[in-house]
Amino acid sequence: MKVEGGCYCGQVRYEVEGDPVFKGQCHCRECQYITGGAGNLVMGLPDANFKYTKGAPAAYTRSDLENPVTREFCSNCGTPLLTRAPQLAGAVLLKVGSMDRPEDFVGPDVAIFTSEKYDFHAIADGVMQFETVPNM
Repeated sequence: MKVEGGCYCGQVRYEVEGDPVFKGQCHCRECQYITGGAGNLVMGLPDANFKYTKGAPAAYTRSDLENPVTREFCSNCGTPLLTRAPQLAGAVLLKVGSMDRPEDFVGPDVAIFTSEKYDFHAIADGVMQFETVPNM
């Protein structure tokens, strides 16, 4: 699968090829901040095949956590592009909203951090649910 995407203003673009290693929906409080309140839809693809084709993102990593994720986003328009998570070394977690063809995501296989979700966060029937992060 080849995935291309970028930010809202067009300043940053990316592409990656490979089979998805993770298709998820995260409800942790950090992701709620990033999405504006909803669960965060991400698709993990091989980091080795990922490249920015236009521009460069800004990055943010919290310094107060033991194993923080790094979030990459457009410094101009603020679009979240991807997350690099220590738990999924070797993969980039693309934000589905930044993909040119979000329909290629199809839907999540798992929902994580359901212990932090709110009643207005919907999880589709048949999606495996975990209160935190399952052992991967």
